[in-house]
Amino acid sequence: MNKPAIFFIFSILASFSHAIELDFCVGDPSLPRGPQGYACKNPATITTDDFVYTGFRGERTTTNIFRNNVTLAFANAFPALNGLGISMARLDFGIGGVIPLHSHRTSEVIIVNHGTIIAGFIDTSNTAYYKRLEVGDVMVFPQAMLHFQVNVGNTPATAFVSLNGANPGLQLTTPSLFAGNLPADIAEQITLLSHNEVMRLKGVFGTA
Repeated sequence: MNKPAIFFIFSILASFSHAIELDFCVGDPSLPRGPQGYACKNPATITTDDFVYTGFRGERTTTNIFRNNVTLAFANAFPALNGLGISMARLDFGIGGVIPLHSHRTSEVIIVNHGTIIAGFIDTSNTAYYKRLEVGDVMVFPQAMLHFQVNVGNTPATAFVSLNGANPGLQLTTPSLFAGNLPADIAEQITLLSHNEVMRLKGVFGTA
C-alpha cells in the first residue's frame, strides 16, 4: 500500500478517535467552545438529567415580526449533544407565521406536528423545491441550502426539526442584510432595492 493511501486511512481512523475513546462528552458551556465543540464536563458530576432536555415543553407566543417562536436544542442549550453531531429545534407558527429564508452548516429534517405548512429550499441553480406538508409529513433540506417554512393553515402550527450537527449555526437572510451593520448604500447595491425600501427594512429591524 502506498504512503498517501496509508496516510488517508490513518486520517479517517484518527477522526473517529473521540468516539472510540469516550462513551460521550457532555459539554461544559462555561468554557470556550473550540472547532470540535465544548470541553467535556467532569464525568464525576454527570447525572441522568444531563441527558434530558425539557425545553420543548409548554405553549409558545408568536408575537414577533415573523409570527414565529423557535426553540433551539443545540449543544449550548443541551450540552449532552456535544460531540454527537445532532441537534433539534421546535418551530411554532402563529396564523400566517413564517420561518424566513435561512441556512445552516448542516442538513435538516422537518416533521410537522400540528397544522399545515409549506416548506421548501432553493438550490444553487435557483430552483425552488417546496411542498404543502400536513401533520406527520417529513421533508429534508440538504446541507447549507437556503430554506423556509410558512404556515398556510387556519390554525397555529408546530414542527420539529433535527440537524446533523451539535452546533449547526443559523443565518437568517433578511436580518443578515438589514438588522446588522451593513451600510444602506451597500445593501442597495447588492439587493437592487431602492434607498427607500432599504431604509424601510432597516427601520423594521431598528437599524435605520
